[in-house]
Amino acid sequence: QVQLVESGGGLVQPGGSLRLSCAASGSIFGIYRMDWYRQAPGKQRELVATITWSGGSTYYVDSVKGRFTISRDNTKNTLYLHMNSLKPEDTAVYYCNARTTIYEYWGQGTQVTVSS
Repeated sequence: QVQLVESGGGLVQPGGSLRLSCAASGSIFGIYRMDWYRQAPGKQRELVATITWSGGSTYYVDSVKGRFTISRDNTKNTLYLHMNSLKPEDTAVYYCNARTTIYEYWGQGTQVTVSS
């Protein structure tokens, strides 16, 4: 079992920044990839960014390229999402996801609201 706990969400004005964190615990040795997803009201959950746990290779959805940065600190077993130049359309619940060869695990989500 892997436990994921997100933090760092909140209310921010357009153009502002936030840093989300996802602390992983439990059987983390099997994790090979971690993702950030988001789900806005009335919309499907979408993949925002991906990072491999060992090599650090990354992927971003086009709508966040150049504004968001995914990173991980293996010493702290923590995943991050640095979000800059936030837009109202970035408003959503953001979820952390961890994948092993057998299962995938989800955090409880953290709300990000971009509004003036």
